[in-house]
Amino acid sequence: MKIEVSLSPALYPYRTIKGNHTTVAIDLLRATTAVCAAFQAGCEAIVPLDTLDGIAKYRTQGYAIAAERNGSKVGDAEYGNSPTEYLRHDMHGVRMAYSTTNGTISILHGADANRTLVGCFANLSALCNYIQKERQDTVLLCSGWKQDFCLEDTLVAGAIIDRLLPNAELHGDAAQMSYDLWQIARKDPYSYCQKASHVHRLEHLGAQHDIIFAFKQDTCPVVPTLIDGMLVKL
Repeated sequence: MKIEVSLSPALYPYRTIKGNHTTVAIDLLRATTAVCAAFQAGCEAIVPLDTLDGIAKYRTQGYAIAAERNGSKVGDAEYGNSPTEYLRHDMHGVRMAYSTTNGTISILHGADANRTLVGCFANLSALCNYIQKERQDTVLLCSGWKQDFCLEDTLVAGAIIDRLLPNAELHGDAAQMSYDLWQIARKDPYSYCQKASHVHRLEHLGAQHDIIFAFKQDTCPVVPTLIDGMLVKL
């Protein structure tokens, strides 16, 4: 099983693993953590959208609207992308149309894979157990920030690699770098990422509770997957 890391959606088209493979979209702060939290709270399905165009039509179809740009909830959306907010609600039976600055773009980029999964620290063990069971070449797609590299998503990729070794082969320098970075930060990834630009951005917006939650492991042991344009829980 080969493991490759794409450090941003802009680099994803240039990956070398393009045959049968799994892609894991990672946006720790906060989209993929929020997706896992929503499913943990009982959400039935989530439609990821890369733009806000047309999102309103889903409301007429009975979907809840969740939208975020630059860290803040958009307009009259019922939800932003706060995982702790989702966990405060009973979301059983809820279907949600969801658009974020970075995370939903990565999820949709990964739609060309045989299987597209959502990953973060909140579902780390459940996700890695599934990947190990399937034993398919895997691309870890970091969402970054507006197509650029970010520290926290790369750490999640490194943590996933750490769980999959030695039963996997690192494919490319980005995978090796992600693994090495995790070895540096693994004792306290939350403290290590206090230097990260998006941590500073969210702190400025008052989202400290979401940041703390996102760095906790296995709080939402679900494995969301993309099927026919819709995220559902495996």
